[in-house]
Amino acid sequence: MKMLSKLPLYLLTLLTLGFASCESNDPSKENDGEVITDVTLKFQELNPSNAPVGSVLSFKASDPQGIEVGKTPTVQSISLTKGKKYQMTIELTNSIENEDITKEILAEAAAHQFFFLGPVFDSNIFSIQYADAGGIALGLKNTVTVSSSPGTNNSSMRVVLRHELNKSFAGASNPNFSNFVQAGGESDLDITFPVILN
Repeated sequence: MKMLSKLPLYLLTLLTLGFASCESNDPSKENDGEVITDVTLKFQELNPSNAPVGSVLSFKASDPQGIEVGKTPTVQSISLTKGKKYQMTIELTNSIENEDITKEILAEAAAHQFFFLGPVFDSNIFSIQYADAGGIALGLKNTVTVSSSPGTNNSSMRVVLRHELNKSFAGASNPNFSNFVQAGGESDLDITFPVILN
């Protein structure tokens, strides 16, 4: 009789352990990616001493739902002058939460990196180098050189932001690394800007 009275307690314990193990083996997937609604690329001409001169030119892409979520982001064309060198900086915001994502990316520089791809680089219209403080490979600040005699006046530049990638992966220190997916991580941003050269 004593065994029968303890049976429900054993069953309850087994069921509790079963539920606990199911919960621990099937966690809900977390998305640590940044929600970015606005991307602003700012260009300022550099003189022969690499000092910024003249006015800052700003070009923006935006989507109120988030660029990676929304269907039709608004993207301005980048308009630059042939034969010039520019400092290009990137500003990111989340207008939904009123957050400055640029500061978060900088604070988590070890886990983030921009890559710049597309026809402007394939055709050697642009060349680009990371110019972030401390020599880190991040891409919030860059040096862009525009060819003095490109084959075309119209092109495009793809801007990709990856997070949780392996920055030590072979080739990943190159801002034009076309195989960035092989370095792992996920994309927080993947947007293409039209480019017009004057």
